[in-house]
Amino acid sequence: MSQIPAMSPGLAQEREKESNVMTKLLGVIAVAAVAFAAAPAQAAKHAMGGCSGANLEKTETAIENMADGDSKFVAQKEIAAAQDSLLNGKMGACSAHLNKATLATMGK
Repeated sequence: MSQIPAMSPGLAQEREKESNVMTKLLGVIAVAAVAFAAAPAQAAKHAMGGCSGANLEKTETAIENMADGDSKFVAQKEIAAAQDSLLNGKMGACSAHLNKATLATMGK
């Protein structure tokens, strides 16, 4: 422990404790940030069972069977965005778009 000559031993210990607390707090914040960053991708994956060719195909078939209208247009845009995300390796975004397309086919 290095001390500034004018600093009392008690003050030096207090600053060291504050430093340890801050280090631990920053560690907890870093762990939480990583967990929150991964959560949306995991949630999207579990919500639709993942973004896969089979799920895209099922949704596309449902869209083709829809009556023309705003819901079909929205579903077509979302399925196109899902395909683009899948091709770019953005699985969380793909699942989110696929979920929106599926909801549009249900008229929600």
